Amino acid sequence: MSKTLITCDCLGTQTIDTDGLATATGLTVPKPCSALCTTQIDRAAAALQDSDTIICCTQEARVFEDLAAELERPPAPLLDLRDRAGWTDDSAQTLPKMSALAAEALLPAAPSKTIDVISEGLCLILGPAQIALEAAEQLKDFLGVTVLLDSAEDVPDARDYDIVVGKLHSARGALGQFDLRIDALQMVQPGGRGGFTLTEPRDGGATQCDVILDLRGETPLFPAHEKREGYLRADPGHPAGVAAAVLAASHLIGTFEQPLYIKVEPLLCAHSRAEQTGCSRCLDLCPTGAITPAGEHVTIDPMICAGCGACSAACPSGAVSYDAPPVDLTMRRVQTLAKGYLDAGGQAPRLLVHDAHGAEMIRLSARHGRGLPADVVPIEMEALGAFGHAEMIAALAAGFTDIAVLPGPKADRDALEAQMALASAIGGVERITLIDTPDPDAMSDILFDGSASASIDNPMRPMGTRRQITRTAAKALHPDTDTIPLPEGAPYGAIVVDKGACTLCLSCVSLCPSGALGDNPDLPQLRFQEDACLQCGLCANICPEDAITLQPQLNMSGEALTQQVLNEEEPFACVECGVLFGSKSTIERITEKLQGHSMFADGAKLRMIQMCDNCRVNAQYHSENNPFAAGERPRVRTTDDYLSKRRDH
Repeated sequence: MSKTLITCDCLGTQTIDTDGLATATGLTVPKPCSALCTTQIDRAAAALQDSDTIICCTQEARVFEDLAAELERPPAPLLDLRDRAGWTDDSAQTLPKMSALAAEALLPAAPSKTIDVISEGLCLILGPAQIALEAAEQLKDFLGVTVLLDSAEDVPDARDYDIVVGKLHSARGALGQFDLRIDALQMVQPGGRGGFTLTEPRDGGATQCDVILDLRGETPLFPAHEKREGYLRADPGHPAGVAAAVLAASHLIGTFEQPLYIKVEPLLCAHSRAEQTGCSRCLDLCPTGAITPAGEHVTIDPMICAGCGACSAACPSGAVSYDAPPVDLTMRRVQTLAKGYLDAGGQAPRLLVHDAHGAEMIRLSARHGRGLPADVVPIEMEALGAFGHAEMIAALAAGFTDIAVLPGPKADRDALEAQMALASAIGGVERITLIDTPDPDAMSDILFDGSASASIDNPMRPMGTRRQITRTAAKALHPDTDTIPLPEGAPYGAIVVDKGACTLCLSCVSLCPSGALGDNPDLPQLRFQEDACLQCGLCANICPEDAITLQPQLNMSGEALTQQVLNEEEPFACVECGVLFGSKSTIERITEKLQGHSMFADGAKLRMIQMCDNCRVNAQYHSENNPFAAGERPRVRTTDDYLSKRRDH
């Protein structure tokens, strides 16, 4: 049974080709309503009786949710066709874009993964005495309040909330689990007449709280403090900001759901080996400090992670991947949008990637301005940083001619621009642009003034990991090219070995986290599979001869999928049995250096260096001063021995 698409032309302000939508999408699409949320609400009520219905209106989501609750039916999925496609000054046909958006809406939603965070309402207030105490008065009836003051002179006589004096030394954690260290800590002694006295100051006082209200107006306690749940900060000189922070703090009590944004596979991580640091891309990017080293891999604190997604886009191995929604769903969304647009008869679509802030800009532009051009297909991301170079290259290979990225105020521009630069290097042309404006009209003008590049002749929609998709998509974009040079720091590439310096010690092989480097158990060889190389730099860092350098590039030829010999030497034949072992140059070099040494004056000992392991042990066993000889083994004593000893006595 096909799903039903309930459309509305919003009082005749947009044109909807329901027959074309039905043909292009395979959905049942009745004639459009004109006032679905008001006079034709009965049609929405009838549609809600069918669980396979999509309602094309997000503006009045609250109306349809209340209607579903009244009818005791699950709410229907909502799809915005009007703001993203219908309301536009573009005279071109909007059917391909509407078809693409409808096809995307049919994709199954990823289940959300969360953990419960419990806040008991224990709040620590920091700041000047007058401001902090006033905030405490407002919060004391809602939260368990403690005020940290700098001076004992500011301690009030009231005991409606707790007062401590001291200097905050450190703070870590997030909502429901802040850990704090306070130096020169003094606590109120409530007994006695007159003003309260304080305990003797002591350093290293430890305490916990659920919420921190920071009214100091100084440097924030945490990096990217606006993304730290439970940490509220306001300028003490801005009363409206203080009032807003106090109001927000009053609501932070109870059980909250913390999304699990990131999935970690420690075995894939290339952070370090043998105490040698390799890849640190995610550590360098994380704005909140949620990612920390944990031996050979990294760990991510889900309570601190704000879900920006930059680590997922930059991780070369897939050890860290965005999971809200998963990476593979994002790939399917991109490919479905491209396929839906092209299958509906559209040509040369452009992709607009945005977040929630960008969605609001699109709504404002559609209602009051020019809207989006008919060939610009929007895709909204929960975290714009998770849309990295792999997703961009997949979009170009799927049929999009150009990609425009519309970052909101909370987007990490540096991380985003780095991914765009890498995608542009792989794409080969300047087809990926950043729209850097908060003005909806300016956004529309930029898109209307832009023109589509040439589209790919044979769109391709590969599956697999981000690395596999990137490689396959790049090959589709460059069918006549084998290798693309990439900027320094790219996660794809080869290594160059100085054969004159390399001694084939193979220390690089033992530390390579991805298996790109390998040896040959039968011959002295250093082998390399370029497709597996993460460019983590561990091999170059550990090489005792400094014989290895990185060469960032994307090799799309078949050679990248096979092991290639980077360095090899003639093996040495055992002088006793002829078995090949080691390298000839190494054995000869060692023999030459040990000649004349007092411990190897005997030619037989020097000859042992030229033997394989088995022959060397055998020669040592039969040599004079055999190190394995321990003298004649003592005879085992028996019962008769003990009895005869007794008889003798």
